Amino acid sequence: MKNFPTGIRFKYPWRKYQQRVLDELEEHLQDDHLHVVAPPGSGKTVLGLEVVLRLNEPTLILVPTIAIRNQWIQRFCDLFLQSDRPPSWISKSIKHPAFLTVSTYQGVHAAINSADEHEGLSDLTIKALQEHGVKTIVVDEAHHLQREWWKSMTSVKNALNARIVGLTATPPYDVSHQEWLRYIELNGPVDTEITVPELVAAGDLCPHQDFVHISYPTPREFRKIIEFRHQINDMAEEIKQDKTIFDFVVNHPVFVDPQANLSWIYEEVACYSAVLIFLNHHQYKISKAHLEIIGNKNKQLPVLDFEWLEILLVFYLFGDKHNPDLFPDHRGALMVKLRQIGALEKGRVSFRNNPRISQSLKSSIAKLQSIVEIADFEFKNLKKELRMVILCDFIRKEHLSPDQEINKIGVVPIFEKLRRTNPDMRLGVLTGSLIIIPKVSLPVFRDQASRMGVSAIETTALGYDNNYLILKLTTAIKHDVVHIVTNVFQHGDIDVLIGTKSLLGEGWDAPAINALILASYIGSFVLSNQMRGRAIRVKKNDAGKTGNIWHLACADTTVPDGGEDLSLLSRRFRAFVGIAVTGGTGIENGIRRLNIPAVFNNETIERYNQTMFAEAAERSGLYERWQLALKEGVKLVEEIKIPFKGKKDYQKVKKLYLNKTIAFVFAELVTGMLTFSERILQSFLKSIRGLDSWEKIYWWLFSLGVTMMFYFGRQIFYSLRLYFKYRDIAKDIKNIGTALLYALIENKIINADIEELEVVASSDDSGAVFCYLSGGSTYTKSVFIQSIQEIVDPVENPRYLIIRKSKLFGIINQKDFHAVPEVLGRKKKMALSLQKHWKAKVGSCKIIFTRNAEGRKLILRSRINSLSSEFQETSERVNAWK
Repeated sequence: MKNFPTGIRFKYPWRKYQQRVLDELEEHLQDDHLHVVAPPGSGKTVLGLEVVLRLNEPTLILVPTIAIRNQWIQRFCDLFLQSDRPPSWISKSIKHPAFLTVSTYQGVHAAINSADEHEGLSDLTIKALQEHGVKTIVVDEAHHLQREWWKSMTSVKNALNARIVGLTATPPYDVSHQEWLRYIELNGPVDTEITVPELVAAGDLCPHQDFVHISYPTPREFRKIIEFRHQINDMAEEIKQDKTIFDFVVNHPVFVDPQANLSWIYEEVACYSAVLIFLNHHQYKISKAHLEIIGNKNKQLPVLDFEWLEILLVFYLFGDKHNPDLFPDHRGALMVKLRQIGALEKGRVSFRNNPRISQSLKSSIAKLQSIVEIADFEFKNLKKELRMVILCDFIRKEHLSPDQEINKIGVVPIFEKLRRTNPDMRLGVLTGSLIIIPKVSLPVFRDQASRMGVSAIETTALGYDNNYLILKLTTAIKHDVVHIVTNVFQHGDIDVLIGTKSLLGEGWDAPAINALILASYIGSFVLSNQMRGRAIRVKKNDAGKTGNIWHLACADTTVPDGGEDLSLLSRRFRAFVGIAVTGGTGIENGIRRLNIPAVFNNETIERYNQTMFAEAAERSGLYERWQLALKEGVKLVEEIKIPFKGKKDYQKVKKLYLNKTIAFVFAELVTGMLTFSERILQSFLKSIRGLDSWEKIYWWLFSLGVTMMFYFGRQIFYSLRLYFKYRDIAKDIKNIGTALLYALIENKIINADIEELEVVASSDDSGAVFCYLSGGSTYTKSVFIQSIQEIVDPVENPRYLIIRKSKLFGIINQKDFHAVPEVLGRKKKMALSLQKHWKAKVGSCKIIFTRNAEGRKLILRSRINSLSSEFQETSERVNAWK
């Protein structure tokens, strides 16, 4: 069999964005790759099947799980073949391929690596695929290929000389550049992307909202946190006053003779900085030799806080190559103390976030109460219309008992907690090894099983509650049962379905879900977004469906930012795009739109949770709010955000920050002088009668001059100080971006026509400056954003530095240090290309190689200065609908 049977076609009309991809198919496949990014609910699977059908040749489809494998086959049968049974020319086994073979990555990896290591690929597997003439490989959820499976997939691709169709909901944008290149090598550059706002606008994803329910630690957990904080504070003070550490630092060769240890200093900037900061804390005189090295003649060093203590201690305990055997008893005793309070683990010293405390917060039993409150709220609101799913990391079967103390988060503990607190709620458990259904849903379950041709599924009553049944799983029906239970849930005979993220987090499909609780605390950028996608699918014949997505966090009320659990949640939200909970109509990613409290205590947490419930109850207005937000833009763009972080109010320095021209400074001075002169004239006219001689007039004018000198001299000084303090690259961000773009194209880092691209820069009312690339592929935009972020952020350790030079009236010199992005810093020729375009678009600059003494010295100075600066900008990547 060499072609699909005639007459196979998709039975529904194509959506607008799907048709766009299909219309551009020939263009995208010119490099034998089609790489599509599309979120859950966009019809990614049927789009892939249609591409396979149009290519019309033997095909291998690879997916991450067996459940997704079955879903592909089911979709093809239902939507293309209009048949309940797959034909014989579809195979599920990589070892026994057919015209259309659907297998898992793990299956291919196992088959490839089962061969003798000296033979390379499994001859039998490759030979079978070659005999069937496989020329197209579809890789679904292609982000999985950043793992070890990548090598096996690449080997198969090369052996078959096949074209690749890559499909993913979430590209691994957060991986290293090398991993990204590896990902692109297999899948090809991203050809086209379908975004969540597009799908909501088209009615193919439902209006939805993210909510956070914050808990505070249990009394036991809180006591541990308080005890840790006290111990840490006491230990920090003890270390600050430790004479042995002081003697170690002040007599260390690096401090005694810095010129002789420049190589070490350049390599260990953080350790060297910590030494100087420690001694500065003790008001110890730091010699000019050190100040010259760091380029900081004013001796403005940061305070000795927990971060610098951590660096100093790691240096003292583990990193001193000069005197590794010095003070062994003291070092050993100190390590014991640090381990005892949980501040030392696996060679890392942590005063700010203790790993044990962080883990305790992430898995806090207090989150169980959050789940109960959310479930009760949604059940009361939606009643029998509720279709809630709760996803977590572990099953924890040992808690399947009426008397077991519930002290861990997991599928069974959540089931037990809800079963005990709300007997009216019909609960279900769906995992790979344990399935529980309500007894009242058994008739619907048997009916659904019969429809799938599955019979004789044994059930046993839950020993301590006859309202629930446990299904006996066998290998033959294991995967069909997942589909059957899902249908029972969809049908409305299970109100709350509790499962593991490994089974339901990716690829599982249940469009009826209208409430989701993410109780998982172990997960990546990719998986978090996949799990969230379960709740935003539209439901056929239910145009009013909305989705509430609940995230859990346990706050550490002893620290200003709420602790590591909230930090983790904040990082996850970089992958989530949506509308603000209250106020504002924009669509963007990030946790800012959820108005997380600035201060965490019992009162603010309770108030915040009640606000979340009040907003979550307003499902009827969610559609209108999405429509308003969608009208504010036409596409989702990724941009760099440089926040305004000055201590002064932004509006007071707005002209200086946004416009960065001295004209504004002197315009204000002229206005001030005119006002001042008017007052002086009035004063002069009033006092002129008393000036009866030229001598008195002279002294009056002299006094006036002195007064004006002090008044305006101070204002000029203040204005210039503000100018230099807030003068930053935001002034030239568009020009810098344009210079970067030209260099990226010239060096073939990105392949695009410069006429099709535009660097766009803007600012908002808070003083933040934004920059993004309009036009080009998703990959092109991602490379641009990553590169400009490296330029605007504080210098770390680039191969090349670019020094931006500027003068005020040709007199006052100013130098700004920026990293040459990694992709352009690999070769001198590339770095010089950026210099050339920088000079043309931005202004005077110089490229410095940093892998020598001069370059290392400049890196050291720029890093020290950024550490001690009051105004240190750290950019972030954001997605916004524009």
